[in-house]
Amino acid sequence: MDKNILRNRILTLVSLIFLFFFLYLAKHYTSEYVLRILNNTAIFITLAVSYNLINGITGQFSLEPNAFVAIGAYTSALLTLTPAEKELSFIIKPLIWPLNSISLPFLPSLIIAGIVTAFFGFLMGFPVFRVRGDYLAIVTLGFGEVVRVVANNLQSITNGPLGLKGLAPYTNIWWTWGFCVFTVGFIVMLVNSSFGRAMKAIREDEMAAEASGINAFRHKMMAFTISAFFEGVAGGMLAHLITTISPTLFTFFLTFNLLIIIVAGGLGSTTGAIIGAVLFSVGGELLRAVEEPMDIGPLHIPGVPGMRMVIFSIILILLMLFARSGIMGRKEFSWDWLINKIRGLKR
Repeated sequence: MDKNILRNRILTLVSLIFLFFFLYLAKHYTSEYVLRILNNTAIFITLAVSYNLINGITGQFSLEPNAFVAIGAYTSALLTLTPAEKELSFIIKPLIWPLNSISLPFLPSLIIAGIVTAFFGFLMGFPVFRVRGDYLAIVTLGFGEVVRVVANNLQSITNGPLGLKGLAPYTNIWWTWGFCVFTVGFIVMLVNSSFGRAMKAIREDEMAAEASGINAFRHKMMAFTISAFFEGVAGGMLAHLITTISPTLFTFFLTFNLLIIIVAGGLGSTTGAIIGAVLFSVGGELLRAVEEPMDIGPLHIPGVPGMRMVIFSIILILLMLFARSGIMGRKEFSWDWLINKIRGLKR
């Protein structure tokens, strides 16, 4: 094995050990508020990296994540609730059979949520990828709205606008970050494989890719289905983190946030998607301080509701002006790059 490859694998393993040691310290020595931020960060990294696979790597302008997150969340929630809890929740219309009598542990519910979401993604892909560009965006946006409206009206399955409440808080820091690491590792390996190179070729020029023997439709379907699976599992973890879900949670605003994350991080960069998700989740919480009253010496500044979003918007405008390709562009982090930078600083 090449020495550089072995060194990079050892560095990756060491960094993962440090990550989980940090999470161990956070779990035992920080507040519930900090743990909630860490959990949200991991879930958004999972969503951003999987969404970037179809939008950034394959170059298909899709606006469907809120639909896939909703499907995963409802599937996992319905599978983990006990029959007694379902009977208490569904007061307008009873839950249909066999969902009314099924109760599964958390892990199987997540896997099934991912599979069900991937199945819907696969079915959706057939009509969706008959169109391209702006038309693709419109169709996937419509699908997201259809899922939300169906969830609002299909009371015998989703409990309609009442939603599902009292979910067990199974999601913890080990679930979110464990699956986050698995997602990032899987996506990175896929992107660096022959399938990933074919997806990038489709992004650059679909007609040229097909002329060189790449089956564009099959690769787009693969990216879409894999993205749906990970978004579905993330939806299941989100449901058991907040312990209550309703159709209003899965609006286009969720998709819009994810789109901001991958564009700000660098469309087509997995590293950029991770950085964007961290900045969005952590930075959004830190900016809450500007909405609180502050005393700077004799000067009293009253709290201004909504100021957080104003500052966030200004940051996005500055990013568009001075870093149009995002923070990372299409570049990826590598240990070789970091080691070369360190060596350059020592000289």
